[in-house]
Amino acid sequence: MEQHKAKLILEDGTEFIGTSFGYEGSVAGEVVFNTAMTGYPESLTDPSYRGQILVLTYPLIGNYGVPGITEENQMFSFFESDKVHITGLIIADYSEQYSHWNANQSLGDWLKSNKVPALTGVDTRALTKHIRESGALLGKIIFDDDIDFIDPNMENLTAQVSTNEVITYGDGDKRILLLDCGVKNNIIRHFLKRNVTVIRVPWDYDFSNEEYDGLFLSNGPGNPKMCETSIKNVAKALKQDKPIFGICLGNQIIALASGADTYKLKYGHRSHNQPVLQCGTNRAFITSQNHGFAIDKTTLSDEWETLFINLNDGTNEGLRHKTKPIFSVQFHPEASSGPTDTEFLFDDFLDMVSKHSGK
Repeated sequence: MEQHKAKLILEDGTEFIGTSFGYEGSVAGEVVFNTAMTGYPESLTDPSYRGQILVLTYPLIGNYGVPGITEENQMFSFFESDKVHITGLIIADYSEQYSHWNANQSLGDWLKSNKVPALTGVDTRALTKHIRESGALLGKIIFDDDIDFIDPNMENLTAQVSTNEVITYGDGDKRILLLDCGVKNNIIRHFLKRNVTVIRVPWDYDFSNEEYDGLFLSNGPGNPKMCETSIKNVAKALKQDKPIFGICLGNQIIALASGADTYKLKYGHRSHNQPVLQCGTNRAFITSQNHGFAIDKTTLSDEWETLFINLNDGTNEGLRHKTKPIFSVQFHPEASSGPTDTEFLFDDFLDMVSKHSGK
C-alpha cells in the first residue's frame, strides 16, 4: 500500500510530519490530546470532540480494530453516537494488524469511510508537551494543498451534534427529559438499565410545557456560552423544584443559567484517570473526562455550592443547589470507556426523582 506523507501545522508555526492512514483531505480544527490507553472507537464517536483534531498519547493505536455496527434500543451498540465526530486523528504508531473478537474492520478503513484524515509516525509525546506548555492551539492537517485555520469554539457545535427530533427510549414509570447537547449513547444506556423512560429532545427545545419527572442535561462540544437557547430554557427550569442532573456541558449550562460564568481551560481535561474530591468528605474518585471549559467557582451565587473539585488543578467538577434537588458533574459517570467509580450518581438522581414524584 502506497504511503503518503502529510503535515500537522499548529497556529504558532510548529510542524509535525506523519504518514497518512485515513482519508486524504486537508482539515482544520483545535488540537487536543487524550491520555487514555483504550477506548478509541468510543472517543472518536463522542460528540464532545466535534471540531477537534485528536492526539492520542498512548503509543499503539488500532491493534483491536473497530467493532461492527449493530443496533440496540435505537442506538449503535459499541459506539457513542452514529458517526465519527473528530476532525482528524494524530497517533504515534498505527497497528495495521488488528485482533479482537468484536472487530470487523481496521481503524484506517473506518476513518477512510468516514472521511476523517489520520497521521501516524508523529512524536505525540513532543506534541502533547508542546500543547501543555503553549495551551490549546488551532491546527490543520495538510496534504498537497493549504487551508485556513478554523476555531471551532466560535461555532455553535452543539447545534451540529444534537438530535433534530424528539426520540423516546424505554417504557419505565419515571419520565426523564434529556436535553441533547451532544449526548453519549452510554448515558442513555445507563438510564434504560434503571428502567426509566427517556425523552430525548433537541438542544434548543422549549420543554417548559412538557410532562416529566426529572430533567437531564447532557454533555456536548465547544463553548457553553454558544448554547444561549439551552441556557435560557434551563434558567426557567431552575426556578422550579423538579430534580435536575447535568453532566459535562450540562454542568456548565446549569452554572450559566444560574448566573455564574465559565472560562476556557489552558488545554482541557481529556483522560480516564482524573482524580476528583467530593467536597465536605474525604472521598476521592477516579473519573473519565472530556472538556475544554470550566466553571468559574468564584462567580457562584449563595444558592449554590461546589460538589466536586479536581485534585490536579483545583477546578470545579460539579455543582449542587443548597435547597433544591439539582446537581451536576463535570466528569463522565457513565464512562465509556473508563472508570465506573461514580456510576452511583445515576442512582442518586433517580432517588431524587422518586422522592419528588412518588414513582
